[in-house]
Amino acid sequence: MEFRSAASLSAVCGYCSSTLVRDGEALQRIGKSAELFDDHSPLQLGASGRFQGLAFTLVGRLQVGYAEGNWNEWHALFDNGRSGWLSEDNGAYVFGFEQPREGAPDLAELRVGQRAGLAGRAWDVTSVLRARLIAAEGELPFAPRLQGEYAVVELRNGAGEVASLEDSGSDGVHLSVGRSVLLADLALSGLKEVSERTIDSRHLECPNCGAGLDVKLASTQAIVCGSCASVVDVSNKAVGSVLPYYQQAEQHRGSAEPTLALGSSASLALGPKGALPWTVVGMVERCDLPTGGEDEQTFWREYLVYNQSEGFAFIVDAEDGWSWVRPITGAPGLRGTVAQWQGERYQQKWEYAAKVTYVIGEFYWKLAEGETAQVTDYHGLIQPRLRLSRERTASELTWSAGQTLDAAVLAKAFGLPATRFGGGGDAAPLSTQMQQLGSMWQAASSKAVWIFVAIFVLLWVLESCGDNECDNVRASFGEASAEYRECQRTSSGSRVGSGSRGGSWGGYSSGGGHK
Repeated sequence: MEFRSAASLSAVCGYCSSTLVRDGEALQRIGKSAELFDDHSPLQLGASGRFQGLAFTLVGRLQVGYAEGNWNEWHALFDNGRSGWLSEDNGAYVFGFEQPREGAPDLAELRVGQRAGLAGRAWDVTSVLRARLIAAEGELPFAPRLQGEYAVVELRNGAGEVASLEDSGSDGVHLSVGRSVLLADLALSGLKEVSERTIDSRHLECPNCGAGLDVKLASTQAIVCGSCASVVDVSNKAVGSVLPYYQQAEQHRGSAEPTLALGSSASLALGPKGALPWTVVGMVERCDLPTGGEDEQTFWREYLVYNQSEGFAFIVDAEDGWSWVRPITGAPGLRGTVAQWQGERYQQKWEYAAKVTYVIGEFYWKLAEGETAQVTDYHGLIQPRLRLSRERTASELTWSAGQTLDAAVLAKAFGLPATRFGGGGDAAPLSTQMQQLGSMWQAASSKAVWIFVAIFVLLWVLESCGDNECDNVRASFGEASAEYRECQRTSSGSRVGSGSRGGSWGGYSSGGGHK
């Protein structure tokens, strides 16, 4: 056994998988690590790169699993002797470092959505789960917990940081704090080649109908069978393993033809780096769950797109138009119905429960049948094109940010007729009524229909232009009064919000995954 770092407390033998703990010059065998399963990650031991101007080498790895998936944590050893962790995070990566754990909150008391103090700053608790170590390799700065589950709590803040609290048992709670990074920005060398041929060599078959599953991405956790539309969990990619799956309802298949075809590519500016090639790899159709006696239901679609250097983003087709969003590392600050993120302020627009109705393609998180999430959408106050979305489940809270997309730009980028991008997924209720009214107007010739139309229009005008509740306020306080302006503002706001529930602006599409 050769230790590259004097600070490494343990190592896993690459020959027999024994886990050894170092005590001075002595080595103690504490158990045997399970074998790593091939998750086709491009990272491997010995890969090297640079972060914040310092060179590092990957010397250890943890494969961690939990109820909804798994992730990798890579131990990075810098040339100056410092240790860091390169971890997977919602289809991207976070580079984090161990921090002093004094003053860390009690993990048992933390809940998703709670505000907590840590390292002198305010954080939002975004994930609480039970994890287990699947396997380990290489050098580690602590002795891994080979048996049983342990608590993991994730927190994020307005500075774009993510913190992880892990209960390691006898060694206490470990705290690490990091920021989002792109592998392309780390100038990595010595990566493992992950080609499409390598991925296809898994020879995965649909457990429902036996058709071949053509997995394209190394990060894929779930894939939809092209023959029977079953959603197959491929997170355990070992050849011959039993793959869990569920069948989707037949009634959704006929109406699931996507506007953006799977496999199609376009050059789009979905972030600060300008136009880049993005490929459509999946589509999620979702609907809101009416509450309080509502009988209207809105459907929308979220297209998962992938770029080799930038990772994943979502292109959203909702009833009020097209947009794009990408998961963010931090957590925007909230004050009432106003959110603040990276110097921009956002006003809450809609809040609703969302449910997955149909999916096709590949996804970097596990998909569960009928997944639901509580969604809150925000629009930019100064720049109305900006979008922000907050999605919450029982175990996780995720934020996404982006902006609107012009339908003509999308049509040109994908080389499709502009008529296919003529709006969102559904027309607003009032628009639907007016379209129906227009059809009646053209088709009707009888006096009865004309009378009906006239009465309908008259009642609508009377309802819209009748007694104004703000007239009394103006008469009492004056037209220039703060009371009158506030009445106009609140009255106008309620009218705007009543026409539509909107749609999700992305997030992790009720899946995402903690890591």
